[in-house]
Amino acid sequence: MRLGRLSLVNFKNVASAAPVFSAGLNCLVGENGAGKTNILDALHYLSAGRGALGGSDRGAVRHGEEFFVIEGDFTRDDGSRFDVSCSFSAPVGKRLKADGKEYERLSDHVGVVPVVMVSPSDSALVSDSADERRRWLNGFISGLDRDYLSSLMRYNAVMAERNRLLRDGGSFGGGDSEILDVLDMQLSQHGQRIHSRRAEIVALMQPLVAQYYAHLSGDREQVEMSYRSEPSLAPREKDLTIGFTSSGVHRDDISMRIGGHPLRRYGSQGQQKSFLVALKLAQFVVLRNSLTETPLLLLDDLFDKLDTGRVERLLELVSELVGGEAADPRTGPETGPGQIFISDCNRSRLEEVLRRGGRPYSLFELQNGTLLTAPSL
Repeated sequence: MRLGRLSLVNFKNVASAAPVFSAGLNCLVGENGAGKTNILDALHYLSAGRGALGGSDRGAVRHGEEFFVIEGDFTRDDGSRFDVSCSFSAPVGKRLKADGKEYERLSDHVGVVPVVMVSPSDSALVSDSADERRRWLNGFISGLDRDYLSSLMRYNAVMAERNRLLRDGGSFGGGDSEILDVLDMQLSQHGQRIHSRRAEIVALMQPLVAQYYAHLSGDREQVEMSYRSEPSLAPREKDLTIGFTSSGVHRDDISMRIGGHPLRRYGSQGQQKSFLVALKLAQFVVLRNSLTETPLLLLDDLFDKLDTGRVERLLELVSELVGGEAADPRTGPETGPGQIFISDCNRSRLEEVLRRGGRPYSLFELQNGTLLTAPSL
């Protein structure tokens, strides 16, 4: 999958821009607040129908305006082309289209434009609650398995109905008890499917994360990840007492460890960031091997919490995984095995690292939401 032209109108601080990206490595530079991350977030909108950093669609509209429009021209790995657009206005709401045809459900677009994004906000996967890790894992697996997405949606709907009955409960009639029996059976069925797929994916990622972390860190420490789950429901009497479903796959978590200890407590900021980068690269590889399309790889704020040595090893690893080193950035979006987008606030620092690695690239400079310079492709 490669992106050619990206068109933005009134998206965040970008009034209007239409960069054409190269097939290999694309670098976005500019001071903080220049709009680099907004360009990457626009790509995420075209992939997932929402921003990578949370927030409302209304909040993504440029200040003083009433709507935004994002359009992207893509080329599949087989050479065929298609376009995706995402727009929002207060009266109409959000509209997502592929080749001019609007989706009835946003979930139908999942996996059409695969994207993996590494950003400073990933720190929430380590520092925040299990909800963040489940949300990431659900989004990841849904992008490669529509049956998983269906099971997840059904599980959440059944659990919501079960919780409603539990909140109303205490003195249940026979009818309510029978309904709970049916809901428990459905919850168990969907939960087992979710548990099985999550366990499979995490087991697949574990050796990749360990391998990529070792490369990034210079083989200084060992890391591991594992899936912690409680797929079985608690006794109903307990849930009736507390008024909600207290156990099940909606309480699962991912354990992240360094040197046998919890990463959250014992990992430095650089170690945590290296783990998260390794995690996202493993996600990229699993998606690439499972789908018919190579995902777009977005590296936002490249040097965040990483020293120059780790950044150089990251670019070396990314070039091997994505194939960006073999791609000629001047050949356009039709060729090249993978496409990478990098943002950084220090142009000279980024260019020096890229020069030392001998990697061809295209550079786009932004200031206050305006594209100042771009390569002639």
